[in-house]
Amino acid sequence: MPELTTDPFPLEYAIPGFIVLLLLELGVAIAEGRERYTPKDTLSSLAMGIGNALIRLVTKGLSIGVFFVIYEYRLFDLGGAWWVWVLCFFAEDLAYYVFHRSSHGVRYFWASHVVHHSSQKYNFSTALRQTWTGSLSGTFLFHAWLPLLGFHPIMVAIFQTFSLVYQFWIHTEYIRKLPAPLEYVLNTPSHHRVHHASDVKYLDRNHGGVLIIWDRLFGTFQPEEEQPTYGLVTNITTHNPLRIATHEWSAMVRDIHGAPGWRARLAYLFGPPGWSHDGSRRTSEQLRRELNARRLASRKESEPSLEDAMAES
Repeated sequence: MPELTTDPFPLEYAIPGFIVLLLLELGVAIAEGRERYTPKDTLSSLAMGIGNALIRLVTKGLSIGVFFVIYEYRLFDLGGAWWVWVLCFFAEDLAYYVFHRSSHGVRYFWASHVVHHSSQKYNFSTALRQTWTGSLSGTFLFHAWLPLLGFHPIMVAIFQTFSLVYQFWIHTEYIRKLPAPLEYVLNTPSHHRVHHASDVKYLDRNHGGVLIIWDRLFGTFQPEEEQPTYGLVTNITTHNPLRIATHEWSAMVRDIHGAPGWRARLAYLFGPPGWSHDGSRRTSEQLRRELNARRLASRKESEPSLEDAMAES
């Protein structure tokens, strides 16, 4: 039976590897003369990563403490057999999918997660552009059902860390496509480039952590076709880490303050990003419907009418 470590912070051990890969990718980009990195963007991403690591030293311990409390009321004694580890891997990845999809569908969670999407570059430094407010906003509770079922909290923490470490390498444009069987099952650079795109057809797609199977099962999968345009639908213009970390929280508070009633206030808080009470902005689904409507109209215009077809015959 695998032994459960009591060290809940193994993510820090991976940082040297992250830095080595980042420097290698940066070196290749410089040698090619390609602007895959820019100084201000890279420095702001590194600052966000350092801030996240420091905050995580406190919040990760608190979240695991909450999981230990929940574990005392577990429904099943699952133990630590090999099959429990396998089951926990899939359960944690499903929990991450639900969290990640919710972070794109609920503005309260998007206010933290938007940080990771705020760069218009896609490279290894983008992987380090992490939120400072995620755990503080309670996102760790998306995994709370795992210790309740009977998975040991440290086991859950190990797979959470594994997922974060895994997702570092998929933030690159240098790896195009893996063999088809791997592309079908795993989250890959190709799938994750779609996730970071601001193109309407790519919005809110490919939420998987290690696996892409959940997106295929629940209808949020989109293959990479056209070259993605990275960033947000409305990009921010700052490299100030504090503003990057808080800009969406500030915007949300302003919207709530200016809302005409409680229903609108709650919608600004828990509705999808882009929702507005006066229709001045668009959600991802509204943008997608409008794009599909334009495509359908364009297709109809390009098709010959029945009268034209009869005249030609």
